[in-house]
Amino acid sequence: MRKVALLGNPDTKRTDYFRQAAKKASLPICFVDWNDWGKQWGSFPEAGLFLKIDPPLWKSCSLGELDSLVGDYKRKLDKLAGMADTYKIQYFNHPLAIAGLLDKRACKKKLCQKGLPVTESLEAEGVEEPNLLSVEMLLERMEKCDIHQVFIKPLIGSGAAGVSAFRWQPRSGKMVLYTCSLEQEGIGLVNTKRLRRFTEPEQIVSLLNRLLNLDCIVERWYAKEEYQGYSYDLRAVVQEDNVDFLLARLSKGPITNLHLNNHPMEAGMLGLPASVLDSVEEICRKAMECFTGLRSAGIDILLERGSLKPRIIEMNAQGDLIYQDIYHRNVIYSHQVQIMKAWLSGSGKVNGELLGKKL
Repeated sequence: MRKVALLGNPDTKRTDYFRQAAKKASLPICFVDWNDWGKQWGSFPEAGLFLKIDPPLWKSCSLGELDSLVGDYKRKLDKLAGMADTYKIQYFNHPLAIAGLLDKRACKKKLCQKGLPVTESLEAEGVEEPNLLSVEMLLERMEKCDIHQVFIKPLIGSGAAGVSAFRWQPRSGKMVLYTCSLEQEGIGLVNTKRLRRFTEPEQIVSLLNRLLNLDCIVERWYAKEEYQGYSYDLRAVVQEDNVDFLLARLSKGPITNLHLNNHPMEAGMLGLPASVLDSVEEICRKAMECFTGLRSAGIDILLERGSLKPRIIEMNAQGDLIYQDIYHRNVIYSHQVQIMKAWLSGSGKVNGELLGKKL
């Protein structure tokens, strides 16, 4: 008998609300805990398994540990991918697709190759390794590109860990840095989950030098479209070619992550032209097609102020947790459950339509 399983963490909103959607749809779910996941595979049936993988939980706030934490996660994803034949696993999102989106540079390169509009990188064209390793190198590149405000992000990580917005006036030498990072004695840079503004050049240079040594991508800081005095970007949750949820993240500052006391709002309330929404949906669908085995993703998109031209900021293969959805209709997880039910029944259909070949 076939089974459906969730690999995740107990007592989290991801797990709880996915289970609620499964219960409502009368879909039995096997739960596999990341803490002892390797011990449970022997109990799974030979007839097949449909597996959804949620991200592990990390307790560390040290940015210097990101490489080892994500490296360990990638090794586990590789192992899960290698178990497909033995346990006849079908994946909601393939482990290698999840791993591919963890690398912001590689992800953006693939999107660019398909001609999709993305936030412009200041790194040398075709770069595979970091080439902006110090503030001196960063300022030289900014001056050469005639770009005086940038976003700096660690190559890996989420939740605004290490994400910084930097503005520089070459003539006056004035600088301003917005970041959640802070130097902590004995640890190095940590993610404080609180946005701070720095204006002292000496402090900014020290923070940026430490940050750039982590391997970061550097991108143009675009002026985002505004709504009632707030700038905003969009989080689209795309599943099986559908935009299941489109959320605006409104902010008075440059970084829009919601845990920084920014304001969520359903994008339909922005009053955007239908042509813009259609363009966003089309870009999202094409972005999903760039990655084999990707059935669901959270895609962050900015709209340039004035023109409303959409650009992809980044993608997250596990960006499906939207509080404004789970506390309301739970559309995202309900759609996932319907996809799994279709596989379990062998009908190959969801709401009367054939599932894609990714199954």
